[in-house]
Amino acid sequence: MLGSIPDLLRLVAVPVFGWAAYRDVKTRRVPNRTWTPLAVLAVVLLLWDTYTVWTGPTAVGRRLFLIRVAISLGFVIPLSYGFWLVGGFGGADAKAFMLIAVLFPVYPVYYLSTVALPLQATAIGVFSLTVLSNTVLAGVVYPLAVAAGNLARGRFSLAMFIGRPVAAANVTEEYGRLLESPDGFDRSGLDLDALRMYLRWRGCSLADIRADPDQHRRPTSLPAVPNDPGDGSLATDGGDPVADDGDGPADHDAGADETDRPDHIDDPWGAERFLDDIDHSAYGTSPAQLRDGLDVLVEQDEVWISPGIPFLVPMFAGLVVSLTYGDVLFSLLQAVGLA
Repeated sequence: MLGSIPDLLRLVAVPVFGWAAYRDVKTRRVPNRTWTPLAVLAVVLLLWDTYTVWTGPTAVGRRLFLIRVAISLGFVIPLSYGFWLVGGFGGADAKAFMLIAVLFPVYPVYYLSTVALPLQATAIGVFSLTVLSNTVLAGVVYPLAVAAGNLARGRFSLAMFIGRPVAAANVTEEYGRLLESPDGFDRSGLDLDALRMYLRWRGCSLADIRADPDQHRRPTSLPAVPNDPGDGSLATDGGDPVADDGDGPADHDAGADETDRPDHIDDPWGAERFLDDIDHSAYGTSPAQLRDGLDVLVEQDEVWISPGIPFLVPMFAGLVVSLTYGDVLFSLLQAVGLA
């Protein structure tokens, strides 16, 4: 493979994004240090290309290059940050797209023996936009694949396009969120990371709660000194196991009175106390979401969960497709006469 030195060095991003996608699937966590070396490389290569173009022979080439870089940095980076602000992207997703905006502002070119890659370029020539559009198209495939898998297994539900059923007792071993509330299907169900944080905070397991839900709804079941909730990661991923390693629940009989009956509890499950204690930082979880999720988990044996789309996976696929084929959306628009 032949190409300019900066373009060849940009290929270092491919295995890094592949590793980050793998981590996203397995742990939903990508260390910040993953992006630092690539960010430094991206800035160096952008400056290298800028110097090469600026000292080149044509003013037209300089203008086009600067316009494309301006679009990549001035549009893709703010867009990624905006999606992160509204919760559409995770932190790693936003950092990855910002990195692509700096690392791939214009189309790279790789020469093989009989062809030059990418095969399909766009008229605007901003490569980070190509990666973005290919990522979106790759993400669209996800719900179709989920639905096909559920159909093949005879699973039918309103959630079949975005989720799968699991045993309620095992949800603490999963990533994602519940797709159920006491009223039925709910796309805004309890985040399972928040559930793990809650269980660790109160020093018990989901099995304990399922064994005696009425008792655990009462304020007197909460620990006198709560545990550190952690970040909700699974113990196998370096997170803390959900276990009773603090002072444990309070004496179940201490202070019990008529207002501590399940139908008189002001704060069932201690949901408000938990969120107040951790400064409302359980991935945007509300007391109502936590209560509804716990009510579902103690009443049902099987629940639907959405693992969500580990966004770095379609991003990695979008990057690989962009570097080889090019812009899929542009090709589709050309096929129907719209580009």
